[in-house]
Amino acid sequence: FPYTTLFRSDIFNLNLIENPMPDPHLCSEEEIQELVSRFYARVRRDDMLGPIFNAHVQDWDTHLVKLCDFWSSALRGTRRFRGTPMPVHAALPGLNAGLFQHWLQLFDATAAELPNQALRERASELAHRIADSLWYGYQLANQAPQAPEQIGALST
Repeated sequence: FPYTTLFRSDIFNLNLIENPMPDPHLCSEEEIQELVSRFYARVRRDDMLGPIFNAHVQDWDTHLVKLCDFWSSALRGTRRFRGTPMPVHAALPGLNAGLFQHWLQLFDATAAELPNQALRERASELAHRIADSLWYGYQLANQAPQAPEQIGALST
């Protein structure tokens, strides 16, 4: 598929993510805020990911609102998120599969602490799809020397 399609606004459209569909009854907005705030607090403190995120996020309060909008759109179908994550992530220098895998480990650990089992499972499943998509796009955008790999394929 053409490189330019990575940067079309609809390539990461949440409506293209396959089943299950977003469900407004899956969780509350407060649960999403809790997940996002706990997870990114963990990321910011992390020795591997913290320096990367802290170097690129200038205003964490604004960024956390955007991330809550993203996860609310993805999980609950609110359609509040407006943005194109692919080009932003593709432009970051020096990312590798290990960083994406570590991001997933932190996300899964954070999600596992949530009392809402359906939210835990759905958020984790979606995070894995998102990480695969962003890593795949990152490799294409940065002209990987071989065919792009999925995050899940690297851990098996």
